[in-house]
Amino acid sequence: MELPYAESWKIKMIEPIRRSTRQEREQWLKEAHYNVFQLRAEQVYIDLLTDSGTGAMSDRQWAEMMLGDESYAGATSFFKLEATIKQLMGFDYVIPTHQGRAAENVLFSLLVKEGNIIPGNAHFDTTKGHIESRHAVAIDVTTADARDTQREVLFKGNVDLERLETILRENPGNVPFMVLTVTNNTVGGQPVSMANIKATCELCHRYGVPVVMDSARFAENAYFIKTREEGYADRSIKEIVREMYQQADAATMSCKKDAIVNIGGFIATRNKDWFEGAKLFCIPFEGYVTYGGLAGRDLNAIAQGLDENTEFDMLETRIKQVQYLASLLDQYGIPYQRPAGGHAIFVDADKILTHVPKEEFPAQTLTCELYLEAGIRGCEIGYMLADRDPVTHENRFNGLDLLRLAIPRRVYTDNHMKVIAAALKNVYDRRETITRGVAIEWEAPLMRHFTVQLRRL
Repeated sequence: MELPYAESWKIKMIEPIRRSTRQEREQWLKEAHYNVFQLRAEQVYIDLLTDSGTGAMSDRQWAEMMLGDESYAGATSFFKLEATIKQLMGFDYVIPTHQGRAAENVLFSLLVKEGNIIPGNAHFDTTKGHIESRHAVAIDVTTADARDTQREVLFKGNVDLERLETILRENPGNVPFMVLTVTNNTVGGQPVSMANIKATCELCHRYGVPVVMDSARFAENAYFIKTREEGYADRSIKEIVREMYQQADAATMSCKKDAIVNIGGFIATRNKDWFEGAKLFCIPFEGYVTYGGLAGRDLNAIAQGLDENTEFDMLETRIKQVQYLASLLDQYGIPYQRPAGGHAIFVDADKILTHVPKEEFPAQTLTCELYLEAGIRGCEIGYMLADRDPVTHENRFNGLDLLRLAIPRRVYTDNHMKVIAAALKNVYDRRETITRGVAIEWEAPLMRHFTVQLRRL
């Protein structure tokens, strides 16, 4: 008999959580203006808002924190992190930052100018925000396969090479770099194949355009290359990672995802001019270049996390839990972006709340309904997150409208997955009764979904 699958770790510490009543949740959500970002953590039973900084660190990471060197400049902890990144990704120069959006801020402050065109496979919210706040234009070049949530395509995060080449050809000298996001979060945590990584980088380099890899979930992307792409089954995750980054010119990373830490990020590059230029922005924005807004203990934890989370067993445990949740939703007939991605399930709100018009934000409405049902906090990745067009100021309704259920790493058990699926089924079963959504009462001009205030219609 084949042994069943089990986690590649055991639990040493627990944190109590409590269920709330429907009446409590109705009051709390109203006080939060129907924006789950504004809820207090203690008001949440199962928190799937994000997998960013919410994972559980290992005993080895906690041990490394005790060894942190808190010297202001030249700390041994920085050199430990630098050596890990050089070994893993092959980049020559490393600048730590306090998180991924800080890495973008530092690098984009150097590279992005007004009027620039920056193509990418579905820039995530902060990436697009850092581009548009500098009055540049982010253009999505993700494959059209990603738009059909029910179509089974192994690498839905891929770049549409024909569309990318059109942009490069029509904008000579005005594309400072291309952003290649692995995995592609906005379209459902979907991976990019090694073949597409290589073809994208080769195409960009042919036009003299560097490639910056948004690397928050690079290890999960490498796992999918190993398990889905021909020719990689016998390669280690670390070997695949090294091959991925051989193609790119730089990387920005939020270490709060695939390094499994609570805070941290970095810029890594083989371009010395970029390194020297970015240092000038790191010092006023983040701190000295060998700590970048982080304590030495954080640098140590990141280095350890990068090493242990680029091992197959750790990744398989994480991704199989996401796939387990997907299998439960399959039993209930609940539509999501298929196949299941690496860090989350992205539920297709447009296919569930068919009576809620797009102008009333179906995915945001579904997010509220799931919280009211069981105290489960997800995150809208759709029309609200898309912000308004910076020129027309109209809402952007041309993308997918998804409810993301992001699974924190090494935190919840499969029993929690059963609760999530059952709660979503309950909402799904009464979907015909949900005919109105939400309206915006107040919004920020950029990245509005974090602070938007809404009312139920």
